[in-house]
Amino acid sequence: MTDMLSRPGARDGGPHQAPGPAPASDPVAAPTKPVVVSAVISAGACLLTGLLTCAAVAVIGWLAATFGGASGAIRAGASAWLVAHRAGVTLGTGSLTVAPLGLTLFFGWCLYRGGKSAARTSAADRTRDLILLSGTFAVVYGLGALVVALLTADGPLKVSPLSAFLGAASIALVAGTLGVLVESGAGADLADATPSGLRDAVPAAIAAVLTVIAIASILYAVLLAIHFSRITGMLELLDAGVIGSVVLFAICLMLVPNMILYVVAFLAGPGFQLGVGTTIAPTGVDVGNLPALPLLAAVPADGATPSYLLVLTAAVPLVAGAVAGLVVVRRGLADQDAEALGWDAFALRGGMAALLAAVLLYVLMAMSGGSAGPGRMSAVGIPGALAAAGVLAAGMAIGASITAAVVASRRPADSEADAER
Repeated sequence: MTDMLSRPGARDGGPHQAPGPAPASDPVAAPTKPVVVSAVISAGACLLTGLLTCAAVAVIGWLAATFGGASGAIRAGASAWLVAHRAGVTLGTGSLTVAPLGLTLFFGWCLYRGGKSAARTSAADRTRDLILLSGTFAVVYGLGALVVALLTADGPLKVSPLSAFLGAASIALVAGTLGVLVESGAGADLADATPSGLRDAVPAAIAAVLTVIAIASILYAVLLAIHFSRITGMLELLDAGVIGSVVLFAICLMLVPNMILYVVAFLAGPGFQLGVGTTIAPTGVDVGNLPALPLLAAVPADGATPSYLLVLTAAVPLVAGAVAGLVVVRRGLADQDAEALGWDAFALRGGMAALLAAVLLYVLMAMSGGSAGPGRMSAVGIPGALAAAGVLAAGMAIGASITAAVVASRRPADSEADAER
């Protein structure tokens, strides 16, 4: 394993070159840093970037408000940063655990770039160095979140330091490790060592997930456009002013991925909830009054839902599965042993891609919910995330397997026709 991940000889077949200071004849190459030092610097940079971003938005909101102080605004920004990392934040009698996934994705991108930077500046190439780099990166970032949690807690605002550490360290471990693997080249080596069936199923699964999310996004945008009058009415009711509107836009932008995932759960059948005792599903809507948040203008009114939404519930998983099946066949036919694969092998790969896609969608849907405050808003999200993922898995598996099998079964005829010509 160590030899496989060594740079650069492991990938190009050349002699192994141990990492170290750049030759004196190369004035462009920058000197490398120790693995631990690179991890600490990169994790600290990611930590500061996220905190400053949240603090800047909070301070802008404070400038538009007529109450509170700057310290309270900074504490609010730090709380938003913690919530985005799935830390348990309690304010008075209610808790806030709904992670704004737009902000979480931004932090994940920063951590991915931080992992790449740490791998580049340390020139780590051995397996043990890569593991040390990723582990140190995650632990340092998690410890930073723990310190932020301790400094943020004050009076009615309480934060669990353990949940802050675990949430931040988990995100840093996943995103940072991806960056380390990509930058060091170890990711390509692991892909080469992976069986071709699984290697083809992963991009097909990602294509299926993106297809489901794209359809949900289009449907959500259409519903917002249909109910545009509700949005204008909410904005007039809020009367936030210019600065307040900027802050409101930032909040909505951070919550858009959550709403899109709620639409995904809606299309899957189980639906979602926006409060205790509420239901928004294709079988009917029972939600009552909602907060004056423009993003919620797309929520259907109480009662029966339009029939075309029921059609989408059946069609979306099949379409996503068909996309996954096409990706599986396209990649499978490019393999050297493609001629030895029958249609059943492609169908199996399509089913594997559907299962992977359902697991990824389940993780995203499970992360999108939580508590949004006391009382009625203490339960927001997708309570049936597992059931929704199961429905999507079944539909995508059918679409992927059939599409892959049909397209692959036509290959021999096409090959014979090409040979005759």
